[in-house]
Amino acid sequence: MSDQRPVPLAAGERETLLSLLQFQRESFVRKVDGLDDEAARGSPVASGTSLLWLTHHLSFAEQIWLVHRFRGEELVVENAVGPDETLADAVVLYRDTWARSDEIVRSATLDERCPIPGGGEVNLRWILMHLLEETARHAGHADILRELIDGAAGR
Repeated sequence: MSDQRPVPLAAGERETLLSLLQFQRESFVRKVDGLDDEAARGSPVASGTSLLWLTHHLSFAEQIWLVHRFRGEELVVENAVGPDETLADAVVLYRDTWARSDEIVRSATLDERCPIPGGGEVNLRWILMHLLEETARHAGHADILRELIDGAAGR
């Protein structure tokens, strides 16, 4: 796995946030590339976290924040891996989620707000920053899991 860096960008706030989020999304997907379903479903850590679950969870995170909370639409996915779900299924779901998420982001202002559970509200800017940190955090988890599984390293 070769090391990659985000493309430097001097653009507006929305474009910069989406570009950095996309880099993290693609970095994550590179982490799971080439794994078979058994390796992706297994976990080399005591918490039981697997690369399949992380892939699925990232779809859920974008859907819960952008599709459900921000746009008020029904969720397409639960935060659990199905017994027959494959890594390829999870990657397709994640890529499909990117398209819907980006469509939502491009159709709203960064200052547009939505309520959150427990009270209060957040704007789209906050949601994008949260998804950026969530994706980067889980990409780091994927780095470690993949290295433990087969020694592959890099971003």
